[in-house]
Amino acid sequence: MAERQEQAAPDALLTRIGQVVMLHRGGDREEARRRLLQLWAEIGEDGAPLHRCTLAHYLADTQDDPADELAWDLRALSAAEELADGRGAGDPVSVRGFIPSLHLNLAADYARLGQAEAARSHLGRARRTAGSLSDDGYGDGVRAAISRLELRLGEDGGPGDSWGPPRQRPTG
Repeated sequence: MAERQEQAAPDALLTRIGQVVMLHRGGDREEARRRLLQLWAEIGEDGAPLHRCTLAHYLADTQDDPADELAWDLRALSAAEELADGRGAGDPVSVRGFIPSLHLNLAADYARLGQAEAARSHLGRARRTAGSLSDDGYGDGVRAAISRLELRLGEDGGPGDSWGPPRQRPTG
């Protein structure tokens, strides 16, 4: 019975995160940020890597300041790497498919902050890890966004507002 409750708890938290993401996508950025921060306070810095990755990933989207967005995206990548390395509960294979998007987000963050070298570094990591993406709409979208950002970084050193990587909740 205890094992069954432990399995239900992560699903319940991911469901709660998904509900807040729907609120954000509906246009209520401030309320979404507030609720995601409440969830972050519940799990803390030592929470399960899957939860930290998911929350940090979506918290990045709610930030007004590019430096704050970068900080949350860095937290998301750190937690995803824990999972991919087998240091946390979750499926390392499914998380590996999420890492290209995380590097893509970091590349865009660094580009917005005028740090072209760091942007290109993460963009290269996104490209190198893109082989883990599925041949589906999400994978195609991430690969296309990598290509668009590569073009933009090659042209002017920074992205415009239209590059937009697809967002997907990590599964585990």
